[in-house]
This record gives sequence, structure tokens and C-alpha cells, in this order.
Amino acid sequence: MTAPLSPREDFLAQLVTATREGNLVKLTLGKARGPDATLRNLLVRPITLRGAAQISFVWRHERQDITKNYSLEAALELLAPLIGTDFHSAHLFTTTRLVQLEYNKKAEPRLTYGPPATGAPRETHDRAKKRLLPDQSQAWLQALGVTTAQSVVREGMADKHRQIHKFVEILSHLVVEANLPTERPIEIADMGCGKGYLTFATHDYFHLVANRPAHVHGIELRPELVRACNEIAAATGRPTLDFTAGTIQSAIYPALDVLIALHACDTATDDALAKGVQAEAALLVVAPCCQKELRSQLTPAPVLAPALRHGIFQERQAEFATDALRALLLEWAGYDTKVFEFISTDHTAKNIMVAAIKHARPARTAEAAESVRAFAAFYGITAQALARQLGFALSQ
Repeated sequence: MTAPLSPREDFLAQLVTATREGNLVKLTLGKARGPDATLRNLLVRPITLRGAAQISFVWRHERQDITKNYSLEAALELLAPLIGTDFHSAHLFTTTRLVQLEYNKKAEPRLTYGPPATGAPRETHDRAKKRLLPDQSQAWLQALGVTTAQSVVREGMADKHRQIHKFVEILSHLVVEANLPTERPIEIADMGCGKGYLTFATHDYFHLVANRPAHVHGIELRPELVRACNEIAAATGRPTLDFTAGTIQSAIYPALDVLIALHACDTATDDALAKGVQAEAALLVVAPCCQKELRSQLTPAPVLAPALRHGIFQERQAEFATDALRALLLEWAGYDTKVFEFISTDHTAKNIMVAAIKHARPARTAEAAESVRAFAAFYGITAQALARQLGFALSQ
């Protein structure tokens, strides 16, 4: 006689069947018990991507969500060891019934059932996505060469088009959390704005979507780009959007509520962050690039030395150390920080975004300072641009 399946084995068997037969609506895993204390839950659902059936994983952490897509078999292989170990709650929603696996305080599993889930078992990612930017934004998208006169994305500009809309989506969430002024126009600076794609997008989000008065100012070193952007802003009727030729270091803002600096190279990101902190801006949004300053300083623990003889690991270690130190310095300076992927690495390798929202709690505390110095000491960092500009001594 075959031994009966345990509740966990029964649940896994039903998960495999639902996935392979196309009856899976979604799977949610909760009561996280794994080694990552920031992980809250895992959401799993079937999607169709480029015509192929796949499974989307959304790892929900305390301050960020991480999305990964897998083939059906790869997904099942990844899920099996998580259920009952890293997660003590699992809800399997199928078109025929709900299957629940719960573990009590003694780690004893219990399997229960509920009514079937409603809705289609598979969602397609190939459909046109809803965009936040309104139709009025087509004027500058066409002028900047992103779309044609028929509002079709030009060849070679699909990644840029996605990046623009993804940025607006992120901005819409951050603005809700930031304490931005309501009694006057919001002052926004995009430092190192380049061709102005995201500067125009920021303007239109505030004026045409959020319906909040704002003055958006772009600063860019290359005068030909500044001239072109000002001409487009004037031609498309955007009087509260302007551009100035100059450097981030030379920029002077008597009032600044939102600072944006995407892909400012190396310590230019630190220059921008320092401007925002010194102006007590409510929201800082940066996407760092070319983090070279600390690479020669890094002297991490000896156990890492054999691995760091490889140049690629040195580079990534320098990127991590630089951006992690920036986040810690911002937290010391009075901000809550979020660090997450801005856009898929398929579009750009420089895809980390650091967002900082000013809080009302006491800032520059001894405890926060100690966290910064402990991190710097671990890597042997004695000097760093943002710390220097904020007057923070990395060692005492």
C-alpha cells in the first residue's frame, strides 16, 4: 500500500498539476522564515511573455519589490524548497479551488480548501500598458525624436520610451510619500538633464497628471542641448519648464523641493545629492553611474581578497560600497532611503535608483553616524565626496 502524502507533498503535487495544466491563477507565500529579514512575502502568477507561458515571481521586501520571470519547470523547481521552509503559509488559487497550506507555531502543516478563484488563469504582458503621461505629452515626445507624428515609438527608441514611463510611475509613488509644499509651486531641479526626456516627463506629471503647480528646471553642461530643450518647451506651451547651461557644482537654488539626477557620472551624483540635502529638499531621486571614486580605497576583509582579484568583482564591489555609503549618509542627514532597480538590465546596466524622502524625526544622530563609520571602516574608506560635502568625518 502506498503511504499517504503529507500535507506539504499534497500541496506541491496540486501546485505542479495546476501549473502544467494551465489552471493556476496565482500563488501567494507568506509568514517568511528565511534568512532575509526584509522579505515579507512572495507573489507568483502565470504570464505570457513574447508569446511564451512563464511564471512571474514578485519578491516583496520591506522597501522594494523584485520581479523575476521563469519558465514553468524552472519556477516549480524554485518553489518546492521554499514552501514549508522559507515560507510557512501558502495559498494556491486555481480555477477549480483554493488550496491553503498553513504551519502552526510547532511547525505542523495543515491543508484546507476553499472556493475556486475567479478570473483568467494567465495574464499577458504583451498587451499595451497603461501609461501615466497624457496625450498632451506627445508633442515633446515627437520633438525629442521618441515618437513619430503618428505617436508611434521610433525604431531604436523603445527602451527610452519605457524608461520615461517607468520613471513617471516611480515618481508618482514617491510624491505621495514626500512632504511637498501645497501653498506655493513645487520647485524641481533635474541636474545633468541631458536631452531633457525625464525633465519634460516630470513637468507633465506634476502639471497634467497630479495637477500640482510646479516650476521644473533642467541644468545641463552642453549649451546646444539647453537651447534645443528651451525651444521645445516654448513651442509646446510649457512656461514653467526651463533649461540652463551649467554644471551641477555651480547650480544655485534658493528653494528646492525635488532633486533629480539620473546617470550623473561618478562624484557628480554626490554633488547633486549634496545640493539637495543642503537645500533641505523633500525628495531626492538619483540613478548613480560610473562609481569610480572608492575603487582604489577599498580594503575589505581578507576573506574577500581572492574573489576581488577579478576586475569585474572589484567594479561591482565599488558600486555597492559607493551607493550603500550614500544611502547611509542620507539616512544620517535626515532621510528615509529606498534603493531599487529603476528599469530592467535589458535596457541599461546602470539600473539602480536611490530615492530619499526627508522625514521629521531627529537627524544626524550618534547612532546613524556610527552606522556610517562602521560601514566605512569595514571597507577601509577614509574619504568620499558626499561625506566631504556634508561635513561628515568618516573616521574619528
